[in-house]
Amino acid sequence: MIARLVVMFAGGLLVLSLPVWGAVSPFDVGSRSQLFVDTVLVDDSDNVAFTLHPAREHPENPILKADQPWEGWRVEIFGNVIYDEQEKLFKMWYYAEEEEGFPALGMYYATSQDGVHWDKPLIGEVKSPKHAQHNVIADGILLPSVIKDVKDPDPARRYKMIGYDYGAKGRGYGYHTWISPDGIHWNPFSETPIAPGADVITGYFDEGRGQYVAFPKIAHNVRGFDRRVFWLTTSADFVTWSEPQLVFTPDLRDDAGCLARIEEVRPVLDVPDEPALIRTEFYGIGAYPAESCTLAFVWMFTVSNNARYGNQEGPGELQLASSRDLVNWERPFRQPCVPRGKTGEWDCGFFGTQSRALRVGDEVWLYYGGSNYTHGTPCLYRAEGTGRKTQYTGSLGLAIWQLDRFVSVDAPAEGGSLTTVPVVFAGGRMEVNARVSGSLKVALCDASGKPYPGFEASDEVQGDNLRHAVVWGGSGDVSSLQGKPVVVRFTMRDAELFAFAFRE
Repeated sequence: MIARLVVMFAGGLLVLSLPVWGAVSPFDVGSRSQLFVDTVLVDDSDNVAFTLHPAREHPENPILKADQPWEGWRVEIFGNVIYDEQEKLFKMWYYAEEEEGFPALGMYYATSQDGVHWDKPLIGEVKSPKHAQHNVIADGILLPSVIKDVKDPDPARRYKMIGYDYGAKGRGYGYHTWISPDGIHWNPFSETPIAPGADVITGYFDEGRGQYVAFPKIAHNVRGFDRRVFWLTTSADFVTWSEPQLVFTPDLRDDAGCLARIEEVRPVLDVPDEPALIRTEFYGIGAYPAESCTLAFVWMFTVSNNARYGNQEGPGELQLASSRDLVNWERPFRQPCVPRGKTGEWDCGFFGTQSRALRVGDEVWLYYGGSNYTHGTPCLYRAEGTGRKTQYTGSLGLAIWQLDRFVSVDAPAEGGSLTTVPVVFAGGRMEVNARVSGSLKVALCDASGKPYPGFEASDEVQGDNLRHAVVWGGSGDVSSLQGKPVVVRFTMRDAELFAFAFRE
């Protein structure tokens, strides 16, 4: 499904606190690609639509299943995937449920040459009463967000992990960190929890900020319900973490859309709704640091009733959010950014993602977990007679976007335009990420909107390219405008504009 917003509005903007900023006008875009997933740089638009582009699913989905006896009846990503540049290998830390063999909850490890076809090496580090060989490398750890740190001088800290300690090693329950020389043999690192709360946390290293970032779940009352919501904590050294700050809470628009989301999965639900309990909660946060902003893949949970086992029932889905500071998030689109499977398919029920999406060539890859059951389905709470593996299972898939193509500014055949706020840039040339059947032209103007001499309407941009060169009279040199306030005016017809950049 494609969602369109013809008029931008502030209803999707969650403002909880403001960071300390210097002057931001004209806005410094440097040489970074500027996406239209947010409206920070949009001053005016005419006859254009802002369009969400859901990911395309890999044709071989699901790319990882519970197909080994020691994996039990389902797998969930509940972890992370990295691409190891030194070993030229994709590595995955994930979760499976085989309670008899691994009563303390196993952390599983897999590798892949291409990111699609996965090996499960029999290097298990956990003794199991049932399985002599397996790929479980640790137990008692949930949501392992694994980071490879090649800059740490201590080889024992080459790999770092943020996760939830299930209390298996005597440290107690809580959000903790671990270190490893190889990503397989792990040792506890934090002495005390890095944040309060319980069970769901995701994290990654933000190269642009030089910080470790984590989103812990800490319950909070929102409009009369204690809900699953997410906070932000950061660390420069992986030792000392900031006081958590509330950054993700469901808003009124989320709650107003609950029934529509419930109806999408009505055939999967087997308990009637409890109207007084219907609400939205957040189950987790996956992230992707783009050049100009950070994207979040929010695990939406729509509560339909209190189910049968002391927990809530309801479906999940993945939605897109964006932020320039990790505190203030825009969520203009409230539709899935990863398509839901049809009723009965492997990913029609509940969703989660890896902690950080990957840049793979000119694509963005997001590994995600999908299921054909919802949050309160009996198979999650007892084994006998609930259809585990015969009717219900969880698997892992791969969602893919072309680089920066999450949201586009679309102009119809009769034409439209978009004008930015004043910006300053680095670099000597301009490029646009666009799909153009008709025409796209660019004018570079001063802060009052008057075109700079020589930078009136550019030569026409046509075709489909992630990096169209913008030229004026055959020349693409814009270095004379470096350091000056520049308003960028796009004039388009029959075109989709995804991003622009001034490059070195």
